[in-house]
Formats: sequence, C-alpha cells, structure tokens
Amino acid sequence: MKSRRFYGRSPAEVARELIGFEFIRQTPEGLAGGIIVETEAYLADGDPASHSHRGPTKRNQAMFGPPGHAYVYTIHTRFCFNIVTERAGVGSAVLVRAIEPTIGIELMKSRRYRDRLLELARGPGRLCEAMAIDLRMDGHDLVASEELIVRRRGKSTDRSVSVSPRIGISSATDLLLRFTMESNRFVSRR
Repeated sequence: MKSRRFYGRSPAEVARELIGFEFIRQTPEGLAGGIIVETEAYLADGDPASHSHRGPTKRNQAMFGPPGHAYVYTIHTRFCFNIVTERAGVGSAVLVRAIEPTIGIELMKSRRYRDRLLELARGPGRLCEAMAIDLRMDGHDLVASEELIVRRRGKSTDRSVSVSPRIGISSATDLLLRFTMESNRFVSRR
C-alpha cells in the first residue's frame, strides 16, 4: 500500500482491512509472497501484550516510528513482522501472522525446507522464514519500498473476516484483536 494515511489509523482498523491484501517480498533470489489471511492488532494504550506497553526501548524503537514502517523482532530465535500504525510517537502495530502462498512457492519451500504448502507461511515465524524477513527489515519504509510490498488485490476486496482473541500471548488474551480470513486453511492454529 503506497499511502501512509492508510497505516496512520488504529491498528484494529488496519489489521481488519489488511485481510485479503497481497504481501510480497523481492530478493535477489526472486519474488515470494501471498494473500494476507491473518493479522493481530497491538494497541498503544491498555494492552499489556503490546511491546510498546512499557514505552520505547532500543528493541521496539521502530514501533514508535512513522506509520507504514516495518517493526521486526525476534522471539524464540524466530522473526515476527509487524506494520507500524497510527502517528509517529504512538507505539501501535499490526502483526502479520499468516499468508496464503501464491507467489514464489518453490522459493519459499527451499527457504523453509518443507514441501507442504500449509507449512510455508502459517504463523509469523514461518512467514518470515519463507519470505526472508529478518532484523535488517526492522524500520523499513513499506510506503516507499520495492523490497516489501503490501497492496490491494485487484478491484475487489470481497472477503469475510472473523474476529477473535489473539493467540500465542499470555496477557490481554480477552481482547478481540485477531482478524482472519474466514474458512481459510492457511490461518494459524490456536
């Protein structure tokens, strides 16, 4: 998406609307990506599961930057990819949890050492491995980027979106901030 205004809104709005968008990564090895089928919103206020909950640190600095930038972090030696939302100085973001692979499937299989399509990008760590996203992409400007592309697919955005509590966290588990493409088999398991 080439509009900073799109990202400069509440993370819940952005997370819901990203369902059905394409997410593409350009590397020297080629293109890889697919359709975003699962996201989670992380709020600036009242959300103890958010990395911004205790304020800016060296690790979460990108999360407080301008909207439309990447916030990449590690957890258990895996990377997670987020898109910064709201205005600069406000620590909110959208975690892209899963995509349905449609582009560069063989490249993603080689990066993941897996042949099953379902195992390529279902879950944030798998997604980052399949798309060669690591800490070098932290702070990357998605609005100006040719390496990381988030865009609408065609004219139609017809999709049914389900809302549920976020998964893989231990606090604020009751907040309905997980958005999934309804009945899509590439959505993460609980």
